[in-house]
Amino acid sequence: MSEKNILVVEDNDFVRMQIVKFLVDSGFSVVEAVQGGEALEKMKSEKFDMAVVDLRMEPVDGFEFIRAIRGQNIQIPVILATGDDSPDILEQANTWGVGSVLKKPIEKERLIKTVERTFKIWERRSS
Repeated sequence: MSEKNILVVEDNDFVRMQIVKFLVDSGFSVVEAVQGGEALEKMKSEKFDMAVVDLRMEPVDGFEFIRAIRGQNIQIPVILATGDDSPDILEQANTWGVGSVLKKPIEKERLIKTVERTFKIWERRSS
């Protein structure tokens, strides 16, 4: 499998470093962004195969980021990371074509399984 480039968008430094380490240790190439606006800038200059995005961020939150990339017709799988378990999140995630919703705290095994499963589902959908 070619090296997949994953954008990690998370405003909590500890959580972001943890997600990045888990992904890098599993052989993925990773680019970090501290918030949605910065992530959107990085999307302009680099190609990503997936984004792992925190839901609650300021000033651009996870859903605003997803709406912005979908609005630019960027069709990559997105995994939403959140500590929130409100049912509307799943509903909204579905509306915006989010691949998976991962509950915080993020565990390495669950993250990697979710990333791999999301890639497989996405590849099936686009073929």
